[in-house]
Amino acid sequence: MNQLRSYRQSRRRFGKLGVVLLIGVCMLLMQSCARPQANETKPSPTAVEQDPLDRQIADMSLEDKVGQMIIAGIDGKVIDPEASKMIKDERIGGIILYGNNISDLQGMVALVNALKQANAGNSVPLLISVDQEGGKVSRMPKSFTAIPSSKKVGATNNPALAEEMGTLLAEELKLTGFNMNFAPVLDVNSNPANPIIGSRSFGSTAELVSRMGMAEMKGIRENGIIPVVKHFPGHGDTSVDSHLELPVVNKTREELAKLEWLPFEAAIEQRTDAIMVAHILYPHLDPDKPASISAAIIGDVLRGKMGYDGVVMTDDLTMGAITKNYGLAEAALDSVQAGSDIVLIAHGYDNALQVRDTLLKSIQENKLSIEQIDKSVRRILSLKQRYQLNDETVPVPDLKDLNARIKAWINKL
Repeated sequence: MNQLRSYRQSRRRFGKLGVVLLIGVCMLLMQSCARPQANETKPSPTAVEQDPLDRQIADMSLEDKVGQMIIAGIDGKVIDPEASKMIKDERIGGIILYGNNISDLQGMVALVNALKQANAGNSVPLLISVDQEGGKVSRMPKSFTAIPSSKKVGATNNPALAEEMGTLLAEELKLTGFNMNFAPVLDVNSNPANPIIGSRSFGSTAELVSRMGMAEMKGIRENGIIPVVKHFPGHGDTSVDSHLELPVVNKTREELAKLEWLPFEAAIEQRTDAIMVAHILYPHLDPDKPASISAAIIGDVLRGKMGYDGVVMTDDLTMGAITKNYGLAEAALDSVQAGSDIVLIAHGYDNALQVRDTLLKSIQENKLSIEQIDKSVRRILSLKQRYQLNDETVPVPDLKDLNARIKAWINKL
């Protein structure tokens, strides 16, 4: 009996010890597995955390980067060898179409598809842009029911109708293969003698233009088209058409802040995707250079005071306001140095290539830094990714439903 009791006590004692030993062995094995071996290398945090956009930009050539910073126009209603080469070889980042590029619905869709197909060898999709405001600035063929002017919509004082306007404009462009619209117009029509804005504006007060403009911008962007608000710092008080001559506005910074800048500040608060800068001389801000090429206005006011970090682009640099007073290539360089990301060269293949070559040369001569170019390219690529752009072709659409909706909306005005 004593021997049996002693055996049971020994088994219990050694059983507990065995459990303790087993736990200890398991812990040692776990530590050994967790401890890196001498020939193992830890993954680089930089490699794991690197932004895919940074990798994409690092893999781009300098020529590819500069190409992304140009939106160019083309000649004619079909793609020609020069346009094809500009897209395929010079890697131009975007194209703008005007009324003289558009014949009918079938022709317009065929042209847009051909532009995208020309870009097939490029991993970055094209911006296919247009001025489709409604009213007198409309590029859509006559098979679309015409959309009235911003002035008529503004007269309703109903932001819901302005948002619907933006939706309808976006759907027109989406159906026909575009992805960027130079709208809404945020100019306050404060000068009755203005020859270029007029009915393109929602009205004569900053409050009305801000409310209606933000609603239109919402309708455009929520339907997959990039809205570009224009014409910063404000084209409403000019008495000269900047397509022909250089307008001069003798307002102080304080005066501009009380009227012209208010709609643009509202757009920045709404995180607007892109802003177009006008060719207007404001002597109190910069006595030598118009807004579109002025560091005092783009850099100090728009980027600095207003804190805007989205895409900034110029109005067409081949307009008379620039070409009659400044060298085209030098103006493009000034604009990029001032803080623009995209220069718009709407007419002339030679002009677009001249600007491209000037920007490339300026980088080599240290007039532009690689860091600044990369920052602009990042903004452009981020914008394209945000809207999930692609170069897929589109079929010729049936407009019956859209035209019926446009007519129903017009009846509400």
